[in-house]
Amino acid sequence: MTAALFAAILVYLTPVKALEVSARSAVLLDGDSGTVLWEKNAGEKSLIASTTKIMTALVVLEHADPDTVVTVPREAAGIEGSSIYLKAGETLSVRDLLYGMMLHSGNDAATALAVIVSGSEDAFAAEMNRKAQELGLTEIHFANPHGLDSEENYATAYSLGQLAVAAMKNPEFREIVSSKSYSCDGRTFQNHNKLLWSYPGAMGVKTGFTRKAGRILVGCAERNGRRLISVTISDPEDWIDHSRMLDYGFSQYENRDLVNPGDVCGQLPVISGSRDYVNLLAAEPVSFPMLPDEQAEYRLLTAPFVYAPVNQGCRLGTMQVFVAEKLVANVPLEAKETVALQPEAPGFLASVRDSIFH
Repeated sequence: MTAALFAAILVYLTPVKALEVSARSAVLLDGDSGTVLWEKNAGEKSLIASTTKIMTALVVLEHADPDTVVTVPREAAGIEGSSIYLKAGETLSVRDLLYGMMLHSGNDAATALAVIVSGSEDAFAAEMNRKAQELGLTEIHFANPHGLDSEENYATAYSLGQLAVAAMKNPEFREIVSSKSYSCDGRTFQNHNKLLWSYPGAMGVKTGFTRKAGRILVGCAERNGRRLISVTISDPEDWIDHSRMLDYGFSQYENRDLVNPGDVCGQLPVISGSRDYVNLLAAEPVSFPMLPDEQAEYRLLTAPFVYAPVNQGCRLGTMQVFVAEKLVANVPLEAKETVALQPEAPGFLASVRDSIFH
């Protein structure tokens, strides 16, 4: 057994330190596949406070252009709880309201967006539930766009995490929740998510709190091309716990060499060549952090064949590398050897002539 192989086995067999958090329920997910990496009572239904606004933002981004300038409806003025102090009749862009809702957690911004998009909070809540069904989230339900306490506004840590997985795949959403601050028309919104300052690679997602629901936090961080989603519900030490959870999650991944320069990745038929095929070599290395049971998939993108002559080192296609159905690399493929043009066989008459005179 080689030293490298022994070291790899030792790392794999060494138990990871047990993870403990103060939350009543929690879950840690791979941000691409939604795979559960760790959980604690993740199927327990709970009030979710302002993390409701994750779905609000996702639905709004599906139905409205962020650059559209809108008028604040009277229903949005004076909503209880966290507010950006909107006044009925003032004008802002949909983007301004989204930032006010996701960074400052403005309940009035959430209400304004709901009424603008669907005409009423109830109609918008129906859209939120339709979207939840589309995402396959059966243990989540919405009664309003802001998350003020309602027995009909609930989720599990698992379903809230899966919602965040879907939301973070939306570029507009991702840009909003990863912003530390935003200014518009004399207002400045500071993101309440302290992870953006305290945890390297943090990029969202949303805080939430009511006295009945407790402290709720949906976090997200990215490292070496892998994204994690962390969720805690009713957690008095959420900032500390999310750092622990994310550290734990990233420790589960092993960086693997998936492609080495010079690897033979396939063959390509050669027409009219001195040989029938040319070997295809990987021109670049690929390494990627993977869970122990994950496997890479490879897809060759080449022409069906190539005409001779073929020069050694010439580009002949690309190999795509996938992990958990995510494209992680495009590797250039080059010819391993030169394939010369096959000389044409002499014609029949020339063959007869040569046989007579020789």
